[in-house]
Order: sequence, then C-alpha cells, then structure tokens
Amino acid sequence: MGLSEIQHAIETLPAEQQMALLDWLAERDRREWDSQIERDFSPDGAGMDLLNQVKAQIHRGESAPMGGGQSHR
Repeated sequence: MGLSEIQHAIETLPAEQQMALLDWLAERDRREWDSQIERDFSPDGAGMDLLNQVKAQIHRGESAPMGGGQSHR
C-alpha cells in the first residue's frame, strides 16, 4: 500500500478514528524524540560536545540567564 492509498484510507475514517490515529502518531513521535535526545546526550552521544561547551561557558561566566528566569548559580 502506497502513501496515496493510506491517505485515502485515512480520509474515509470516521472523525473519532482520525483523532485516535492522530493521537497515536503524536505519541509515537514523542517517544522517538525522547529516544533521540537520550542517544544524543548519553556518554559519547552526538550532543555531548555541545553540552560540554555550554557548561564551560557557564562556568567561565560567559552566559547570562534568559530574561524572566532565575539564576541557578
């Protein structure tokens, strides 16, 4: 089944089933996003270099808290 057939099948679903499908897809997307973040910020993950750079900037006092927030120094 191709994408156009899937799209057509979705369009023929009752509204409540379309909403259930939307909820399922959103939850699936959230789980994948969470998994990606965990992989990126685990030891040796792709995001660790960036995180370490930010921590070093904070330690050197080279960053300021965003407006409206409280400093946690």
